Amino acid sequence: MPLSVLDLATVSGGGTSRDALLATTELARRADELGYARFWVAEHHAMPAVASTAPAVLIAHLAARTERIRVGSGGVMLPNHPTLVVGEQFAMLEALHPGRIDLGIGRAPGADPLTAVALRRNAAGDPVEQFPAEVVDTLALLGRDVDGRAPSAAARRLRATPAPLSSPQVWLLGSSTYSARLAGELGLPFAYAHHFSTGQTDAAVATYREAFRPSGGLPSSRLLLTTSVLVAPTADEARHLAGPSRVMALSLRTGRLGPVVSPDDAAATLGELERTAPPTVVELLAGLPGTQVVGTAADAVAALEGLVDRTGADELMVTGTAYDVRTRIETLEQLAVAWGMRGD
Repeated sequence: MPLSVLDLATVSGGGTSRDALLATTELARRADELGYARFWVAEHHAMPAVASTAPAVLIAHLAARTERIRVGSGGVMLPNHPTLVVGEQFAMLEALHPGRIDLGIGRAPGADPLTAVALRRNAAGDPVEQFPAEVVDTLALLGRDVDGRAPSAAARRLRATPAPLSSPQVWLLGSSTYSARLAGELGLPFAYAHHFSTGQTDAAVATYREAFRPSGGLPSSRLLLTTSVLVAPTADEARHLAGPSRVMALSLRTGRLGPVVSPDDAAATLGELERTAPPTVVELLAGLPGTQVVGTAADAVAALEGLVDRTGADELMVTGTAYDVRTRIETLEQLAVAWGMRGD
């Protein structure tokens, strides 16, 4: 069972976007050395805690600084971009790094409503209704057809250039049964955002498998689940290091976004809120997802194996919010040993 990594290039308090991008580079290089299968970067906009706004640019940088690991998008938010631009960007990445590029496609804007409007290249039409046709067009531009789905006239006439000798792997991303069903109907591998903790994982998995139709590129379904993991030598230390993820979850729910705080600051903030906040806020704090798997490496392996047993996932991808890159690297190092991966 391969393990992979998802990263958002998070900005920590007192740090800069450059610091975050350099940390992502360090994390990708270590994941490559340890034997992780993939390293994906997200697309988010207008978020003080996230520096990953242009996945294709960051992928080019990371692929040039790693040797073996597949590098991709988790994902490109297709409604924000013309399909030909996405096709050409990933055709170029594949030409530069053949056999190492993944194109993960998502439907959400990855931004607040105002920013989403500014990003949209076409204000007309419903992005949800347009999305399936745009995925088909992107596949056609990369030289792949979908049985029973005709691309647009423009996509039939055009091809993404430069023409690589191989093709990027195309994945559909999602956190609902909508994307699961579409991935199945198009015969695409599906990456489900289990780390969002929406409670729809089992339903999405079942929907994907029920809807799956074999395609020329994929004869049977292929499911990847992302989950958030933080590992430390002791469970108490892991819980302390995971504090910033709970503060980040609270910030997302209250609209008070900011850089990732330190574990000590997170403990102080959460402790003060638990002591002084109204009961409704205390109840919210108790239900904050934060990092899903927190503990020792053995704890993490047990939790991940349980997730695989429950869902039958073909691959797992780990992510996490941490104040410094050393915490993320140590998580990957300890998890790699406990999982039995071969690496440096």
